[in-house]
Amino acid sequence: MQFEFGRTSRLGNRPVNQDRIEVIESPAGVVLVLGDGLGGKPGGDLAAQMLIDTVSDELALNPLPTEKPKAFLKELLRRAHYKILIAGHDHNPPMHPGTTAVICLIQNGKAWWAHAGDSRLYLFRNGLPLYRTTDHSYVEQLYQEGRISLKKLQSHPMRNYVTQCLGLSAHEPQISSTKAIAIKEGDVLLLCSDGFWDPLDDAQMGPLLDQQKLNQALNDLAERAEVASYPKSDNATALALRVISLQQLRPPVQRKTSAQKHPTNAEESSLDSAIDEIQRAIREYDYEMKTDDNK
Repeated sequence: MQFEFGRTSRLGNRPVNQDRIEVIESPAGVVLVLGDGLGGKPGGDLAAQMLIDTVSDELALNPLPTEKPKAFLKELLRRAHYKILIAGHDHNPPMHPGTTAVICLIQNGKAWWAHAGDSRLYLFRNGLPLYRTTDHSYVEQLYQEGRISLKKLQSHPMRNYVTQCLGLSAHEPQISSTKAIAIKEGDVLLLCSDGFWDPLDDAQMGPLLDQQKLNQALNDLAERAEVASYPKSDNATALALRVISLQQLRPPVQRKTSAQKHPTNAEESSLDSAIDEIQRAIREYDYEMKTDDNK
């Protein structure tokens, strides 16, 4: 698989940037992760960084592909939650850091994602938002229950109050996740903090992401978000991936020519290596064919 990546992270009108992002690539897939440290409490930046570090460490120990992507993503966020709690407890003086989290896994031509809080994931196709996560926030809950209108949701004084996050309290967060989503070449996956998406309209994002290089599009959108929310602009952070090709790259196989009737020891070693590569490719292809789409 081949991808184009883009990222941006702006301070806004804040003293500290508490947002964190990371891309973790491997031959079998890629993981995108974003955390927005909770403002108003100490240690938001610590919590967001702990999220990134936990995901990176776990993927080093459990490389892709994973057999149960949905459960795997939930477990990554659950482990990050408890590591944030421990880090806060061990801090002197103790504190209660927290962060939102959104994470996306792509492998075998499919995407899965999970989140806690109001950091979002979008999947854009041909410039249109095909999927979007539902915020874990107080005003989103009111809106879903029909107690406030969309207009009031956008101007509600508690619109930044999240109902789920990692860390902050010993209560394990409710993590939302998706089943496998088949992706296509040209699709754009966008992870972003509320400082990025809140001042913007979804209709503003799609066309730029579709028509421009991702770094340029994200920087343009982040600048618009800062201007629109000035002088109370938040940290504005976004991470995006465009699917260039879904073709699985195979390692080249060395072949013996007809003139080599009596291979040397070195040639026998090369042939054995080629056979091993063929067998590995067959096992990998067999795994792809057996992958359960509903996991």
